[in-house]
Amino acid sequence: MTDYGQDLQFGIFPSPDAASADLVLELSAAADVAGLDLVTIQDHPYQAKHLDTWTLLSVIAARTTSVRVAPNVANLPLRPPVVLARSVATLDPPTAEQVELGLGTGAFFDAIVAAGGTRLTPGESIESLTEAMEVIRAVWAGEGGPTVRVEGKHHRVVGLHPGPAPAHPVEIWLGAYKPRMLRLTGRSADGWLPSMGYAAPDALRGLNQTIDDAAVTAGRDPASIRRLYNIHGRFGAGGGTRQGGLLQGSPSEWAEQLAELTLTEGMSTYILAVKTLDQVERFAHEVAPAVRELVDVERARRAHSPVPATSPAVVSTRHTDAPDATSTDAEPVATQRHSGAGAHLVEVHDGLRAELTRLRDIVEQVVVGEEQAHRARNAINELTMRQNNWTLGAYCAQYCRFVTGHHGLEDRSVFPHLRRSEPELTPVLDRLESEHLVIHDVLEQLDEALVGLVSGDSGTAELKRVVDLLSSTLLEHLAYEESELVTALDRHGFY
Repeated sequence: MTDYGQDLQFGIFPSPDAASADLVLELSAAADVAGLDLVTIQDHPYQAKHLDTWTLLSVIAARTTSVRVAPNVANLPLRPPVVLARSVATLDPPTAEQVELGLGTGAFFDAIVAAGGTRLTPGESIESLTEAMEVIRAVWAGEGGPTVRVEGKHHRVVGLHPGPAPAHPVEIWLGAYKPRMLRLTGRSADGWLPSMGYAAPDALRGLNQTIDDAAVTAGRDPASIRRLYNIHGRFGAGGGTRQGGLLQGSPSEWAEQLAELTLTEGMSTYILAVKTLDQVERFAHEVAPAVRELVDVERARRAHSPVPATSPAVVSTRHTDAPDATSTDAEPVATQRHSGAGAHLVEVHDGLRAELTRLRDIVEQVVVGEEQAHRARNAINELTMRQNNWTLGAYCAQYCRFVTGHHGLEDRSVFPHLRRSEPELTPVLDRLESEHLVIHDVLEQLDEALVGLVSGDSGTAELKRVVDLLSSTLLEHLAYEESELVTALDRHGFY
């Protein structure tokens, strides 16, 4: 059982069908607005029915604002490493560090040769990839770096001035399945990017172990190597994991299955093959938040359990009285000792309070005037709960979805569990569920205020009023929930 503790990320993998270019761009834009992390495109330059991957990624990056883009994976036999390195470095700065690089050795050599490439044996392909990675990283050293000098069997680059450098440390992810490629990943790559169709879930443990062993031999921490996974599936009515199969049921079943892959096999970035906007929306709004919360809960439980009775964690509790609307946190009145479940509830709530503070700050900047817009954009881009577009409205929508998702998980799972475990909590849980509906209504008002601001039907005063109302309502709710449920969660856990 391996969990590398990596941050969870989610992305999409649309087909670059030349007959459906508008759909590819629409799916990518939807992923951006929905708050996903990645848009990746497969690379088969010999395929007449496909758009060119690098040109398409450039268009997607220009039309989006927060998703990162990457080839999944670049076909090295038809992508000279110097040109590829400079393409990445050119696109990275103007797109606010949105670019990563997936690399592969190429698999369909009849087609590669037909397109002008050179046929390589499996061993030669790995040699070529190893040399190419050295070239790419040497080029990325940028101005002032040493002259590029790679005298390889397949790539000879001698005397080239390095540069330009990417705006951030671009990661190189390898599509690898066989032992030699897996060992190369462990020695040299920043990430491993297999596909579910070629590396089934029950094979991941052994493949990961090969990477880990090579990493340790090379003096690297295996947890520093990102574990990505190209997945495919179908949303259905559900019926249980065993009946529906992997990624064949309801979004909640998808979430449970992906969370299990993270907690037992170490995968942390899931990239879904998509064909429709509905798939993007359900993956982003129903699956991804639930996976994050399930993993957070289990990681918190593992971190705090077993907890010696003499030294439990210390977590602050909050006022149950309504806080001032201009504040985003109530003053602590006492400290209590809690185990993993109670502590985790407060941690999640603290995240909501912190993001609410930032939301209020951004609204205040917008109220000041248009001359502050660029500062608001910069602030939004740096938030841990990243915005979906270069607009206030998109960030507010993301925050609303996060709150709604958190409440939905409580209503579906946590509260029914507590009702069964401690029936005397029923009045408290009834009140909390009722407050969820009230908060949902306030979030709807926030949406309406944002629409009014954009359309000119209402101004910043209405927006500020609704944000103040959200602050008061949400913070009172969080404080009451903590005062009533933290100790119960200590006793019974989340599930």
